[in-house]
Formats: sequence, C-alpha cells, structure tokens
Amino acid sequence: MSDSSKKRWYVIQTFSGFEIRVAQSLREHIKIHSMENYFGEVLVPTEDVVEIRNGIRRKSERKFFPGYILVQMVINNDSWYLVRSVPRVMGFVGGTSDRPSPISDKEVNAIINRLQQAGDKPKPKIIFEPGEMIRVSEGPFSDFNGVVEEIDYEKSRLKVSISIFGRATTVELDFSQVEKS
Repeated sequence: MSDSSKKRWYVIQTFSGFEIRVAQSLREHIKIHSMENYFGEVLVPTEDVVEIRNGIRRKSERKFFPGYILVQMVINNDSWYLVRSVPRVMGFVGGTSDRPSPISDKEVNAIINRLQQAGDKPKPKIIFEPGEMIRVSEGPFSDFNGVVEEIDYEKSRLKVSISIFGRATTVELDFSQVEKS
C-alpha cells in the first residue's frame, strides 16, 4: 500500500481569524516542499450571509468552524511536520499530538453537503422564527414589542403582530427595523 493511496480528512486548529491565511500558507508550503502527492484539498468551511446595516444590504462570509480548517492528507512524519511548521497552526484535533486521528467519512460528507447548500443562496445573519418575540427599533412603531408571524428572507421582511391600543395588528417590517428582544 503506497502513501498516496488513502488520503483522510484531518481537522487542524488555527489561531481564530487566521483560517484563510493558514490555509493559503499551507498550500504554499505543500508546493514549496513538493508534497502534493500527500495532500488533497485544504478547506475553510464558510457560508455567505446577508446583513443589513444602516439600510444597506451587505454580503459577508461566516465560518462554520471558527479557528479550524480541514485538510485531506496522508499522515506520515514529513506531512505531519509540514502542517505543524505552518505559522499560526496550533495542532491537530483528535488523537494524540504526534498521532492525530482523522474524522469519519460521515462527518466529512455532512460538512461538504452543508457547504453545497450554503453555496446556493446567502442566509441572513439574524434568523427569526415564527412565534418569536421581537422589539421594533425604527419606524412609526419603534419601542413596540411584537410576535413574528411570517418571515420573507427573499425580501428581508417580517410580518409582526403588534398590540396597539389593546388590539393585535399585523404590520410588515424590514429586518433592519427590528431586533431580538
């Protein structure tokens, strides 16, 4: 059995906030040391999220596992040392410090499926649920509390039931006009 016959997925702990930089450095180290046959993919699992700040829709990336990256590789002394020598790598997750254990194929497939679903369309940064209590922060109903009835993520709008003069009234509000209470 040759070393390159079975690449497994390993989780590597990095400094939080440096995941993308570590993944890029690792790819460069692999090329510099000509170890491409020991390594497969290097993943930083992220999803696109949409948030509304000051009335402006902004897309940003949110990491599924902050502080961790996934690497498909064959473990041997050289590949282990190469990963450990990359700046801002704290070590492998699982197993012992000198003999890390790979994650299961089931876990890898779940992560990859989640990445593919996240790629379809961006999610809102704040997620609302029907029946949830919210507080109106802007507009004519500011400082009123209400209950979420319907959510339209496509338009970033909510239908909220607000009690005005003792009667429940349904109003449609933008995500930017409400906050979780």
